[in-house]
This record gives sequence, structure tokens and C-alpha cells, in this order.
Amino acid sequence: MNLSSIRPVVRAAAVILLGSSVSGCYELQAAAGQAALMWSREPIGRVISDPRTPGDVRRALLSVTAIREFATRRLDLPDNGSYRSYARLDRRFVVWNVVAAPEFSLSPKRWCYPFVGCLAYRGYFAEREAVRYAARLRARGFDVSVQGVAAYSTLGHFDDPILSSMMGWSDVELASIIFHELTHQKIFVADDTPFDEGLATFVEREGVRRWLTAQGRGADLARYALTRRRYRAVTKLLGGTRAALRRLYARPLPPAAMRAAKRAEFAALRASYHALAAGWGADAPFSAWFGAGLNNADLASVATYERCVPGFARQFARAGRSFPRFFRNVGEIAALRRGARDEAVCGDAGP
Repeated sequence: MNLSSIRPVVRAAAVILLGSSVSGCYELQAAAGQAALMWSREPIGRVISDPRTPGDVRRALLSVTAIREFATRRLDLPDNGSYRSYARLDRRFVVWNVVAAPEFSLSPKRWCYPFVGCLAYRGYFAEREAVRYAARLRARGFDVSVQGVAAYSTLGHFDDPILSSMMGWSDVELASIIFHELTHQKIFVADDTPFDEGLATFVEREGVRRWLTAQGRGADLARYALTRRRYRAVTKLLGGTRAALRRLYARPLPPAAMRAAKRAEFAALRASYHALAAGWGADAPFSAWFGAGLNNADLASVATYERCVPGFARQFARAGRSFPRFFRNVGEIAALRRGARDEAVCGDAGP
């Protein structure tokens, strides 16, 4: 996904793959989509050497090869078969995630699966199935968001490929997703999405900074830092709206009055965003997201990624900015009970 927009949850395939606790129809589409994707994989080296491979794809895959080695050698991320193969798709996205939240709540609906625990989204390989399921949730009164996902991960249960839906990304964007997903394969705590996403988001960002620094790409590093500052400004704005909505939803208002006040809060958010992003142009984070309209489900999905990032940054500093020490320490924290884990990395990170 482009860094100038919000990244949707990219681990949908893990839920699809392991979702044996849900309906048979859901399992059938998941199994068929998973099998088709796995059968379409080719080793990246073979794709690069194929004279029929377009030049832009070849260049992207050469970057992927270098990024993948950097992840293992310099970031202490898993040395396995993930992101060493390539799969061509016949569509823009690999899966579509459905995120839902009650009309007057920011707590997302959760779906529970073996091995990964309960997650705040449900993924589909076919867009029409995601849209159909989203419509059923809306009919039940939920705020719903359907998010196309261009990347893919099974948390290491299979050797995940680089996808044709990721071609056209810059090498910074490719590095971001590879570092993020390999972190999930390194450490993953079932049923603790804020911890998992906070860890992977922190490693992704630190990894990209090291990747650009190692190549002496000062101008790209400065652009990445600028994007991160803008992203933080937007997420701070979103945090203010979440706080205002929580206060609103706690009030004993009739539904009609609550809906009117809710619309006013979202209208104020859009106005504040456009004022903040004026002059940012194509580099404005979340621009496409704001253009599509917002609801409770959208705000819930953003909060998942950011809540625990500051805590992991503190842990990294305590580890002397050494990834091997950092991962050892985080592994010990991951083994703690939920309350102790939150206190160690998420306790004072805010709502």
C-alpha cells in the first residue's frame, strides 16, 4: 500500500487460512483462494531471469531480493522462504477486509480463529463476498468499512509470496511491508492485536530508516521522515476525534440526536484534516481514505496500529538499539500475562 494512505490490515490471509471456527461457505472461499495463490508462486530468481518479465517488475523484484537479505542480516528477522517467491494475480487486491463497529461505539466487532485468537477484521479473497457480508452487517446497524489489501501474510505458516498487486510500489514501500510482516513471523501473540501491530509497526519504521541510511540515501530518508511527521499529525487529529466520540457515545442521548452529533463530529474531522493537509498535495497521508468517507470502523482500524508503538520505541532504546537484544526482551514480554504485557509496552500509550 502507498505510504501516503492508511495501510489496511495486511494479515487477512492468516485469518482466512486458519478460520475453521467460522461458517463453511467462508472456509470454502478461503481454502480456494489460498490454494490458488500458493500454486501461482514462482521463485523470484526465475522471474527476474525470464526475458518476458516487464522491466519494472524485474527492478522491483531485484529490490525485494536486497531488502529480504537486509531484513535477515541487519534486522534479525526470520531467514525463511517468505517473500522469496512471486505470484501474479488477476486483480488489484489479494484480499478484502471487512471491519465493523457498532453505530455508537469505537470498539470493533471481533472474529475469533484458531491459533491467532480474536481479530478486528474478516478477510475475503473475492470482493463481491466481502461487499455482501458488509451489507449484512450494515443491515444489523454496524458501521462498516471494506478495505482492499494489496499485501499478504500467513504469519509464517506458508512461504508468503510477493504479489503482482505490490508492483508499482517504491522500494521504501516494499521494505515497509516486508519488515512489518516478517516481524509478525518473529513474534506473534494470539488475541493481542495492539501488541502485535505496535511491534511490527515499530520494526517496520526503524527498519526502513536503517535500510535508507545503509544505502546513503539521505534525500529519501528526509522524505520518509517528513511522511512520518505528517502521519503523526493526522493520527493525533484522529485521536482527538476518537476521544470526542467516546465522550459523545457515553451520553444518554436519543438515537436521532446521537446520530446528528456523530455526523457533526465526523464533518469537523474532515474539515480539520483538509485544513491540516492543505499544501501537502499527493503526499498527504490518508487522503484517499478521507475522500471515501469515514465511520467508527475506520477510526477503530487506525487505533490498532499506533497504540503501542511508543512503548516499543522505549524498549528498543533500553536494548541499546540492538535488534537481537530487543527481540529477546520483547519475547520475554510477549510471554507475560496480558496485564503485565500492556504495562510493559502499552500501558501509558494512551487510548
